[in-house]
Amino acid sequence: MNFDGVWPYVFIAVAGWLATDIWRWLGVLAGNRLDEKSEMLTWVKAVATALVAAVIAKLIVYPTGELEASPLWLRLAAVAIGALAFFAGGRNQILGIVAAIAFLAGGLFVLGA
Repeated sequence: MNFDGVWPYVFIAVAGWLATDIWRWLGVLAGNRLDEKSEMLTWVKAVATALVAAVIAKLIVYPTGELEASPLWLRLAAVAIGALAFFAGGRNQILGIVAAIAFLAGGLFVLGA
């Protein structure tokens, strides 16, 4: 059995594990000492939320792939329906996601896209 072609993959796996695992353990150690109400952590949460919102907005306004075939009004309506379902369902995330996807899929089916 020849393992010559396997060693690059082993190296990548070990190097990737070492590079990320150290930071995970440091995060666990530091996370135990953080105050959830601190201004710094509130700022970090705000930046993370803004980044997620920016990625979602980019996907809605400038979609790629299959979503590119859908009209903008349908994508915006799917977001609105998802938000309505989320809040009407008592802030149930799964309900909001399923409602938005179902509305978008139904709209694409009706439009023949």
